[in-house]
Amino acid sequence: MKETDPEKLALLYERFKDVCLVEKEVWLEIFMPREVKQGAILTNVQDRYEVVIDDNKVEATLESSIPLGAKALGAAIQENRDHISFIKKS
Repeated sequence: MKETDPEKLALLYERFKDVCLVEKEVWLEIFMPREVKQGAILTNVQDRYEVVIDDNKVEATLESSIPLGAKALGAAIQENRDHISFIKKS
């Protein structure tokens, strides 16, 4: 299911940026701690998201921004949000 919630998307874009910086490449799968409304929160329970980039030029732009650091990559992600989506996997 494609993620559309603005708050969740903001977290996913930030997580995507962090993972790309750590891995030093565009990573097409990320994990987020599962949201729990009530009860105990288990930190080892995570949701898996597929990162879909619908344009090869955007992926190349992101890839070239990684060595420039967090600000450059964050700006590239912000500029190309329309081409980056997250699909929650079961």
